[in-house]
Amino acid sequence: MSGRSLEKLKKAMAEIEAAGGLKGQLSTLEMNVTDENSIQKALEKIETDFGQLDVLINNAAVGNNNPSPRIRFEASFQTNLLGPVLVSEAFRPLLLKSRIPYSIYVTSAAGSIASEEKPKTYPEPPNSEAYKAMKAALNMVAVCEYQKYKGMGLKVFAFCPGFVVSNLRGHSDEMRNPGGLAGDPKISGQSILSILEGERDASVGKFIHKDGLYDWYAACPLLCGVRL
Repeated sequence: MSGRSLEKLKKAMAEIEAAGGLKGQLSTLEMNVTDENSIQKALEKIETDFGQLDVLINNAAVGNNNPSPRIRFEASFQTNLLGPVLVSEAFRPLLLKSRIPYSIYVTSAAGSIASEEKPKTYPEPPNSEAYKAMKAALNMVAVCEYQKYKGMGLKVFAFCPGFVVSNLRGHSDEMRNPGGLAGDPKISGQSILSILEGERDASVGKFIHKDGLYDWYAACPLLCGVRL
């Protein structure tokens, strides 16, 4: 488990262990995905302790609805896009030492242009276009990584956990579960586990969710085959 605050990581780990049913062991890793020095220190620790990495899950994200476009776009860019890019670039050599390496980008249906055109079934925060734009870009990062490294055995997925109870939107009960409509995050965790157990290998390199696939984009017949 990695994160910016070692104190919060230890608290989260204690809560998970107290819940029982844990198979295996957890350890904490302090890392700020927006700080290259922090990423390098984390990389060195993993290399020293384990020598390789079997799975990399890029889950870092922020939701920023600041009225200032510059503030919300820059904040979202740093954490939601550049951070995962830097982490993947740093840890990929350790991943490629694994016999069956997995790279999972936790993205969002909000990053699907095709989905954006459809009616929403959940409440949407204001000024969310920065978050959506960075998730769309992260989807492209995922598919590019797969195309570049699939020949080396790297299995890459863009995964949408769905609209679930989360602190991403805020810490109040209403923000964590707007309108009581948010789902159980345990289901998202089980979906990621199914990826790692090979059950979703038929969709490697795709944008997936617990029940299937999302479209990357909306087709535009007016531009198909047109050289601009």
